[in-house]
Amino acid sequence: MYDMGTRKRALALVAQGRSLNSVSKETGLSRAAIRSWQNRIEPLDGRAGPCPRCGDTATEVEHPSAYSYLLGLYLGDGCISSFKRGVYFLRIACADAWPGLIDACAEAVRIARPANKVFRIQGQGCQYVTAFSKHWPCFFPQHGPGKKHERRIALEPWQREIVDAHPWEFIRGLIHSDGCRIMNWTTRIVGGERRRYEYPRYFFTNLSADILGLFTGALDQVGVEWTQPNSRNISVARRASVALMDAHVGPKY
Repeated sequence: MYDMGTRKRALALVAQGRSLNSVSKETGLSRAAIRSWQNRIEPLDGRAGPCPRCGDTATEVEHPSAYSYLLGLYLGDGCISSFKRGVYFLRIACADAWPGLIDACAEAVRIARPANKVFRIQGQGCQYVTAFSKHWPCFFPQHGPGKKHERRIALEPWQREIVDAHPWEFIRGLIHSDGCRIMNWTTRIVGGERRRYEYPRYFFTNLSADILGLFTGALDQVGVEWTQPNSRNISVARRASVALMDAHVGPKY
């Protein structure tokens, strides 16, 4: 839990026109935390409160931008399993190579259910960010038996509203789970000599055609051009589109 002074100092840097990436690198704070403070600087009080989705009257999800990011993470590398007495545990796999991603994932889970403790369970080459709650299926109605690519995946109308309002957070979550930023290379003739030419590129890989469609739909919304070289990959390689992705997503860290 960060104190109010830390929160205000981070937001002051953002107010100077600094990007979330640069503030995160300077302060060591996760981008998810800084982003959530832009919506609400006061610490969450830790009380569970009612579920916004399964009450007599459904209400809006609090902190929708953080939820949009978490939804992307869940669709990429997350799963929900039954525990006992109506309790479920959400588990999202995050590679050890990206400690910043692990922190951002844990922060997004904590924001979603602030009264539920977030655990980090070490696996082979990765950490599983995990939290228990009776309401994970309410937050992620895509939960169901079997693998995601073997069943239909579609957003509920309330989820679609959130993703449409916060498409970059959704894209970031999907890239952080099943995507990457790499340097491609090719050769070309310059002045009669063949020279190596390198350029950045984003890839997103998923076996589910539905999830690929959700990703490309969000890219279309924000004006990012993409291609689909095969049935499981989406590529972003045009210079202007890569620049947009760098400004709003960036490489894993």
